[in-house]
Amino acid sequence: MLTMRSALLALCLGLVVTGVVANRPAGPSASPPEGSYTALADIPDPAPLPRPGPDAATGSLSVDCGRNERGHRNTDNVVVSPGLVGGAHHTHDYVGNVSTDALSTDRSLAAAATTCAGGDRSAYYWPVLRRLDRHGPDADAHGGGRHGNTGEILVPSAVRVEFHGSPVSRVLVPPKGLRMITGDPVAGTTDRGRARAQWGCSGHPERFTTDYPICPAGGGVTRTFDFPSCWNGLHTDSPDHRSHIVFPLADGGCPRATFPVPRLRLTLTYDIPAGVRFAVDSFPEQRRAPVTDHAMFIGVLSDARRAALTDCVNEGRRCRAVRPGAAGASG
Repeated sequence: MLTMRSALLALCLGLVVTGVVANRPAGPSASPPEGSYTALADIPDPAPLPRPGPDAATGSLSVDCGRNERGHRNTDNVVVSPGLVGGAHHTHDYVGNVSTDALSTDRSLAAAATTCAGGDRSAYYWPVLRRLDRHGPDADAHGGGRHGNTGEILVPSAVRVEFHGSPVSRVLVPPKGLRMITGDPVAGTTDRGRARAQWGCSGHPERFTTDYPICPAGGGVTRTFDFPSCWNGLHTDSPDHRSHIVFPLADGGCPRATFPVPRLRLTLTYDIPAGVRFAVDSFPEQRRAPVTDHAMFIGVLSDARRAALTDCVNEGRRCRAVRPGAAGASG
């Protein structure tokens, strides 16, 4: 049922589908709109985070999933458009599950290999970032230059995958197969109510902007994706891919009839030379606006590992899963 509803939603958004392959009118080479870049000095100081209460879950788990060194990319989005090949019309970077594409299922993902430590076969993905002073190999390809996404694809210099707790209470074990999206890929042409873009500069945590940041020489450009963490306790997906799990309230607590689960945060860092312009991939009509940044997740963890994650967070520990041979590995 969700697959049928997702296909209908894709049609409503203007996709023309032939079989299971999505096509969209080609667009000219696109640069971001004027005023899309902001200097670090003009980014406001961060708002204070909610103070943990006596029942807070203060632990965290970090998982080493690499930086997509293997170049796992495609123009699919199995969370939003399952079964629709090329439905994203822009290119996604992946870490974690090495098989993720439009035709992935819970069963196929569970049987695949992963780039993550500790047996985490989850899928983590987001639109690629490109430097605009160079040409990419997909200049005439679907999802690339054909749809306005020009430039050389950048491989992140670092990818942090982290799960955190709640400042209000202990968290529940997350459900197997949970699907999530954060951010809004059409925020450039809507009211931005679902936008969650958080651009910044390394060394300045929690200082975010919805514009592309102009960082000091030697500082990395960062993208931070915070995912929703208040689950309805029933479903791993919903027709809009959002209603089943929502964001906490301002005080860190969950809305009525939802329950806290470990909160996923992805942080990507890019080493971009000073003065070089860059842009994220987007739908053609979004003109690569920075506010459209978004990311997706499909949870593929065993029962034992989901329980261990939850225990780590609830017990206030700092846990790490590091790939053998990776820098900082300790076994």
